[in-house]
Amino acid sequence: MKTILLIEDDPFLIDIYVTKFKESGFSVEVANDGESALRYLEEKKPDLVILDIVLPQIDGWEILRKIKSAPGLKDLKVIILSNLSQKEEVKRGINLGSMKYLIKAHYTPSQVVEEIKEII
Repeated sequence: MKTILLIEDDPFLIDIYVTKFKESGFSVEVANDGESALRYLEEKKPDLVILDIVLPQIDGWEILRKIKSAPGLKDLKVIILSNLSQKEEVKRGINLGSMKYLIKAHYTPSQVVEEIKEII
């Protein structure tokens, strides 16, 4: 079973996505802030990270930078799932190493699952 680390701080979205990912056959771990996300990644390596950008303590940009600069994590697959939708932000996410940049308002949870299945 493939494991997804969902890094998201909105309890409503966490509930929706955890349910949807589990229904789709994935194991799901949740980090609701940047610090707990990085602590998790020090101990375990999921198959995929779903990363929000606006997070308490450490934002998604910094998490992505740390993932891509860590020798044991740099090959980790990351999808950004954010409401930040400016072209510059999307470009920044891809340039920092995200495989996809999904804007929350443009994707249903089912569509996000389909995007994940293309990658893992």
